[in-house]
Amino acid sequence: MAMEMKMKEALPYIGMASTQFAQVGLMIVAKKAMSTGMTNFTFVFYSNTLASLILLPSFFFYRSTRPPLNFSLICGFFLLGVLGCSAQLTGYTGINYTSASFASAMLNLIPGFTFILAVIFRMEKLDCRRTSTLIKSVGTIVSIAGAFTATLYKGPQILLTSSLKPQNYLHFQETDWVIGGLYLVVDCVVSSLYLIVQASVLKKYPVELIVVFFYCFFASILSAIVSLFMDRNLNAWLLQPGTRLYAVLYSGIFGSAFQVSVMFWCIRRKGPLFVAMFHPLGIVIAAALGIIFLGDIFYLGSLVGSIIIVVGFYAVMWGKTKEDKVDEEKLARNVNSKAPLLQIKDAETKF
Repeated sequence: MAMEMKMKEALPYIGMASTQFAQVGLMIVAKKAMSTGMTNFTFVFYSNTLASLILLPSFFFYRSTRPPLNFSLICGFFLLGVLGCSAQLTGYTGINYTSASFASAMLNLIPGFTFILAVIFRMEKLDCRRTSTLIKSVGTIVSIAGAFTATLYKGPQILLTSSLKPQNYLHFQETDWVIGGLYLVVDCVVSSLYLIVQASVLKKYPVELIVVFFYCFFASILSAIVSLFMDRNLNAWLLQPGTRLYAVLYSGIFGSAFQVSVMFWCIRRKGPLFVAMFHPLGIVIAAALGIIFLGDIFYLGSLVGSIIIVVGFYAVMWGKTKEDKVDEEKLARNVNSKAPLLQIKDAETKF
């Protein structure tokens, strides 16, 4: 019995660790597929189409319990598709210009940008008198500074081979790296907008799998339209057996259907903060797998920038935890202060 309880408690940790492996694996297979001539446009189209087909049964499974659909909800789903498609296209372009480890480090900007947007849309309160709010604000600035450090400064290689000599690199001369970094920053901003819209949509329609299905469905349609305009070369559409086919299968099954489902499962049991705390784990996984499978080179600028981003990220998460704890304590005090009055009223009604 005790063993079963421990296993149940460990499942969310195992689940979130697996989603980080899935996310990093998605970056690696995407870069592999694009290195064979497949563009990010067709890759996004095929992966979303496969994911929507996998999630299609959920639309019929929840037929008797799901709330009715209306035009407002369909517009919300379509907006999620627009934001999700844009995030994927810019993200895969950034990965193509840089590396999986660098892209994984940049993804830790999403909590900081989400905090800024939540304040703008009044989903988060900005009380400068609170220490936790000040720490969240400073952590957001630190995360953004870390991203610019990783983007603009490359530095020497951390792991040097005999054929490469250490040089004093300033990243301004590496055009591809800067362009890739800017694409990834746009990806983080759009992904943060996606989270804000997703929170609003889920309040109106709290059936996660169906929301994900419509998101993938609209993303596949939008990416198909973009691909028809951008990919005139038919070779980019071919899915011959090999790297491209395996990459699409992986991205559709593990990159979308599995990863999103597990994340929602963990959010329901442990909350969004628990899920967000696992993002820095992706940096370590991406660095190791990128070097092993892609031959990526890990530079000093990427390491320094990643560390700064993680420090800022945990500062934002710590501030958020403290604010939630204070709010819970206030709520408990209010309930306790009202309890005696309720008891008196109950006593009066008995007499």
